[in-house]
Amino acid sequence: MKPFFLSGRTALAILILVTVLANGALMLIRLDNAPEAYFPADSPTVQFENQLREHFPLDQVLVALFEDEQATLWQDTFLTRYFALAESLEDDPMVERVLSLANQDHMRSTDDGFAIEPLLDQAQMEKLAQAEERRDRVLSDRFAAGLLASEDGQALALVVRPRELRNSLERLQMENTLRDAISAHQLDDQLTAIAGQIALDVAQLRAMIHDTMVLVPSTLGLGLVIIWLMFRRWLAVLVSALVIAAVVNVTIALLILAGKPYTLISAILPPLMSALTVAALVHWLNAVALAARQGLSGPERAERAYRQVAKPIIFVALTTGVGLLSLSFSSIQPIAAFGQVAAVGMLVQAAIMTLFVPPIFARWDHGSWNRGRKRIAFTDMTVRTLRAMSMRRPLWVLGITTALLALGVPQIARIQTETDLLRFFPPEHAITQSTERIGERLVGVTSLELVYQADQRDRFKQPEALRSIQSMQGWLDAQPEVDRALSMVDFVEEMHLNFHGGDPAYRALPESQNLIAQYLLVYDGTDLYELVNREFDQTRLILNLNVRGARAINDLIARIDDQLASQDLGDLQVRVAGFGRLFADQEALLIQGQIRGLAAAVVLIALLMLILWRSPAQMLISMIPNLAPIALIFIIMGLLGVWLDMATAMIASVTVGIAVDDTIHLMHSYRGRLAAGSPPVWALARAYQQTGRAIVVTTLILGGQFLLIGTSAFNPSAAFGLLTAVGLVAALLFDLLALPALLLLTAGRPRTARKRITA
Repeated sequence: MKPFFLSGRTALAILILVTVLANGALMLIRLDNAPEAYFPADSPTVQFENQLREHFPLDQVLVALFEDEQATLWQDTFLTRYFALAESLEDDPMVERVLSLANQDHMRSTDDGFAIEPLLDQAQMEKLAQAEERRDRVLSDRFAAGLLASEDGQALALVVRPRELRNSLERLQMENTLRDAISAHQLDDQLTAIAGQIALDVAQLRAMIHDTMVLVPSTLGLGLVIIWLMFRRWLAVLVSALVIAAVVNVTIALLILAGKPYTLISAILPPLMSALTVAALVHWLNAVALAARQGLSGPERAERAYRQVAKPIIFVALTTGVGLLSLSFSSIQPIAAFGQVAAVGMLVQAAIMTLFVPPIFARWDHGSWNRGRKRIAFTDMTVRTLRAMSMRRPLWVLGITTALLALGVPQIARIQTETDLLRFFPPEHAITQSTERIGERLVGVTSLELVYQADQRDRFKQPEALRSIQSMQGWLDAQPEVDRALSMVDFVEEMHLNFHGGDPAYRALPESQNLIAQYLLVYDGTDLYELVNREFDQTRLILNLNVRGARAINDLIARIDDQLASQDLGDLQVRVAGFGRLFADQEALLIQGQIRGLAAAVVLIALLMLILWRSPAQMLISMIPNLAPIALIFIIMGLLGVWLDMATAMIASVTVGIAVDDTIHLMHSYRGRLAAGSPPVWALARAYQQTGRAIVVTTLILGGQFLLIGTSAFNPSAAFGLLTAVGLVAALLFDLLALPALLLLTAGRPRTARKRITA
């Protein structure tokens, strides 16, 4: 009976249909790399953040910086266009508020108290005819300096705060709206930077689209070129192209059907699945070529190849799938979705390789497969050389390998878990330059909030409650990471100051609760109520930070928690919130996910090896060459100072899942010959002669395709590609050096091995 039941025409028709249908589903893809896509929805921090935004504005904004050293920013031409720009943006339905000179609250002393008026609008501009007067008015304002104007008056900002944006495409639309409005009002010459969390998200979106458009065809093309050079058969190239398209399209379609967004993490899926499918195809094509050289053709040739590689292909899919599925332990949603979808994609690949590919070759493959062998003969030479070295000197090979790994292991302790979104881009990237420029001229764009809550209404009209905030704010102002701290205390102090004619002695909190309540009653501006709710039982202390990395933010949060614990807060409850808190929490999630995921991958793959080999000893032997490359990757990360971030956190699970593939093919061939009665040395030599060429070529293909990912301008993707390529090459070396040595030593035949290999 044939090992496959479909006819060639039926298999081809189904494969084409699956590819077309999956390709149609790609039209529904949802591009979204927004920060919200990464935070677990059930996290207490996320839930509190959602509750907070019901009462207070979002802390994610777009900041546009305008500069001119000639002081033209304060002249009529620029200011008229600046005011018109702000007004046009406020009319946009996506915009909740535009913070500009024209609508920033400014307190001014009056004969009977104080008045709230715009900081500098068209009316004020007409009153203050001289540029110096306008600049002095703005720079003397307590709230504008550092936020809307640089200290030297040579830079002005406009801050756009959108309504809730649901995904990255809406953020892209918001940034494009801002840029178009700036151009329409002829302010391009003065524009020097656009930054903020929204701009950073848009930059990541553009990087994701660019990588997908470049890396997918590049990895596919490289795989097909190598298949052509290796086998010189158009049937091999055409079927490979169709199979790769089917696997990649179905995998992305599964992501879409699962309702998951296409993120920067998901963007690694197409080149990854393409590379893994090429590896499976090379093993299949190598088996077909071997059957052809044995004189078989058509169905007989396909059946021989099927019996040789079907079982390894299935177990490879299972072990690789387990490695990928272990990423589900990550609480970072795109990483978990990546692992789940890629694991199912591996099962789809195995189904296509075992159900559809063999009938197609049985129907149409009748020609010779001898051409092209000499063009990659170096692979056979590589296998023979390394195999001979291992079989002749197994103890030396294992001893040197163990010693080198032992020397490198201490470097693993140097790995730092860190995520800095700006470090995702090269220093010369526009978003990096813009963010640093705004940080130099104004304040940092990283936001953090301390949220004070009380059990009674009007609690934050009481002097003791405000003094508690004031004390904490003073401590925060002294922290090197804090560029600016703002709370309702600043507003109350400013009211007290202006109520007393601007006398500096009164820039302080009033002692009287009634006086504070009176100030708040007559305040008729808007800015205060972005810091405190109308019931005065919840208020925010907002921080602008000059640091961006999760470690630095976490260090500051830890110090804040310690400082709060040392204060007598009474009935007040304080929580740290804001985008900075959400972002910093990812560090702990990365560590937890990495440990749980890698441990799960190792355990589950070991169980699969036990089921496959039915021998605990051979299970352990097959795991050693695949765990060592993981240690090597971590050693390299420690040596080079590569951070453990959202992309590199996936390397270990992905690599251990892929690396075990070659071991399975080698062990399967070796055990098959042992079962047929061959002595261990002969079985090992023949197994490497038959399978070694395929594993070298598949590693070259996989390594080359991951190196292509390593050319990405997006640093996490580049690190993922480069380190995974290194891990796969290391796995190949361990399979060609350590595995034969381990097998010979456990078989107890090292001397016979030397005699055999010499012959």
